[in-house]
Amino acid sequence: MTAQTKSAKRARQSTRDRLLDAAGLLLAEVGMERISTNLICERAGVTPPALYYYFADKFEVIVALGERLMDRQNAALVRWIERHAAAGIAAYAANTEELLRETAEITEADPGGVWVERALHSSPRLEHVRIESHRYVTDLLTDAFAAHLPGVPRERVWLRVRMLVEFGYMAIELLHAEPDTPRDTILAETARMQRLATLDLLD
Repeated sequence: MTAQTKSAKRARQSTRDRLLDAAGLLLAEVGMERISTNLICERAGVTPPALYYYFADKFEVIVALGERLMDRQNAALVRWIERHAAAGIAAYAANTEELLRETAEITEADPGGVWVERALHSSPRLEHVRIESHRYVTDLLTDAFAAHLPGVPRERVWLRVRMLVEFGYMAIELLHAEPDTPRDTILAETARMQRLATLDLLD
């Protein structure tokens, strides 16, 4: 790849990221119904043809936002699994709150991240992003847990983990839906319940 080609690729990526950042901020400001490609272009400082080079409509923009957020969350999960793999199920269970907290911080740091997650629940055209990512997360955790649970059927581990994944993401959304409840209380209580459900697999 020549230097000129690399430069052009960086410019394209920069434009795409600028569009996504603008869309995330707008989603938080105006909501899913009112956001439009014209508003995104205006906020990003690009022309409509530049947006349509990457995305067919606003739904494709939100899909890309969701995929970017989930990719960042999933990368944190991979690091967490690797960090505690050697110590087994007990370590995974004991450090659940660490993963919850890091996932919440990634969501909040992403432009419009909290609203992106809400959008992935609100539209049938978007929910596949959330479901596919949560299944991917479930598969990663099932592989990690099953390595330390040789006597437990994999399908049982998968279903337990699948439910824990949904519960974890629901708790992260609760951080913003119930602002009067202390953040640390929600994370600690969620981690306690997840820890008990994880250790229950040992029985």
